[in-house]
Amino acid sequence: MSTFLGIGMGPIQTGIFLSGASLGGMKRLVVADVDAELVSAVRAAGCLEVNIAGHESIRRELIKNVEIYNPADPGDLRRLVGIAAEAGEIATALPGVNFFKHIAPWLKDAFALNPEHKRFIYTAENDNYAAEKLEREINGNFPRTHYLNTVVGKMSKVCSIADTPEFELAPLCPGIERAHLVEEFNRILISSAPEIETRQVQNLHVKTNLLPFEEAKLYGHNAIHFMLGWKGAQVHLTGMHELSKHPELIAAAREAFVNECGKALCRKWRDADPLFTEDGFAAYADDLLQRMVNPFLRDRIDRIIRDLPRKLDCNDRVLGTIRMCLNQDVTPLKFMELAVDCLRQV
Repeated sequence: MSTFLGIGMGPIQTGIFLSGASLGGMKRLVVADVDAELVSAVRAAGCLEVNIAGHESIRRELIKNVEIYNPADPGDLRRLVGIAAEAGEIATALPGVNFFKHIAPWLKDAFALNPEHKRFIYTAENDNYAAEKLEREINGNFPRTHYLNTVVGKMSKVCSIADTPEFELAPLCPGIERAHLVEEFNRILISSAPEIETRQVQNLHVKTNLLPFEEAKLYGHNAIHFMLGWKGAQVHLTGMHELSKHPELIAAAREAFVNECGKALCRKWRDADPLFTEDGFAAYADDLLQRMVNPFLRDRIDRIIRDLPRKLDCNDRVLGTIRMCLNQDVTPLKFMELAVDCLRQV
């Protein structure tokens, strides 16, 4: 039996990995989550539904025959250890890599029950070295267990049904007022591993060297998303979709995207992939700028610009982008202006 295990059940898990496992025909779909209310509701329903935002409408995707267990419950944890031992593909989608310390002990116990089993573990914690960190945390001798990094360029959110009544969003499952809303874009990049061609989860695209794409995500996608959100907040906007009425802000963001971080990324990774060419990166920028203001996604600006001290870390999307640009002899004037403005408010 082909078994998929998802650890953490946010919209990245449901809209990418559970969806991909279902599309790939995996026979057993299992999720681990510590939210007791969520566990109870999904267990009663046995299925979940995801809302997918296209450019013209929202459609729904039903994922059937979903099992869910709470690792904080001793009985459920025993079941999860047995499931993880047999799972061929596992996806972690936790709030951050600091949560690995909570899952590593029981994953290690599970893998020790079946140490030669082939398994792929996709880490989706928005950390360039999440896979390596999880492997160190588990610290076991499991030769066919492969820890893979991901680049998740798919925007998503958890929202209340009441937030956007005009969209008639489906709840994640009956009995719960939360909805998962994800964008239609579904090209998720993963690092390579032996036998990776045998994976069943769909819409995962292998890159031999993932680092250039990770940097394009952080210093391109995330950096410009933050810049647009910040500029929108300064003119009292609350949703990213409202930026479509401010073409001057989008034009300024495109200038920074293509001629600052884009130019630097193309210099740094010019031989890595066609993305890192003038035409390739311009197309990447234009596609993302359109997706960021999708009227059916309704991304909240306060969510995008929250946790300002973290986002001003020297390796993150503002100062990290400036450092990367300067290292490539590109002067990032718009990012410097953004940094000054942000630092005034820290």
